[in-house]
Amino acid sequence: MDKAPEAFRTISEVADELEVPKHVLRFWEAKFAHLKPMKRGGGRRYYRPEDVALLRGIRFLLYNDGYTIRGVQKILREHGSRYVMDYRHIAEEEDEDQPMSFAHDIPDIAAEAAQGRKVAIVREPRVESRDFDARAWGDALLDELETCRRILATAKG
Repeated sequence: MDKAPEAFRTISEVADELEVPKHVLRFWEAKFAHLKPMKRGGGRRYYRPEDVALLRGIRFLLYNDGYTIRGVQKILREHGSRYVMDYRHIAEEEDEDQPMSFAHDIPDIAAEAAQGRKVAIVREPRVESRDFDARAWGDALLDELETCRRILATAKG
């Protein structure tokens, strides 16, 4: 028996619906202040329809558009949770008309640390949802980790 759209959902139901593990949902709660599921006795979480919509938007930004946690936090800060809830629909409409107006070059911690040290930073490639390539994304992540390692070595040296 399916629940009504306005019914509250347990963490298991939301995890199944979004195809993410429950621990990821708990982690996202810690990272995104806008996400506040209702908690009952024993700490059991109940997600409102708005929470599920926000989680769906966060998941889309992270997994489909390649944003980082910090990038999604910045979007939430600048545009609010309603924007993130509706982001997938906005992205699909803009995709039909023109490229996304958001840049994916949100500065990361390594870049901020390196600004004063004149260290070259390798930026992650812009990832569109329709052409997401896990191998390219992994390679970009490895490049960024190598850059971080060089920055730390420079700072220590």
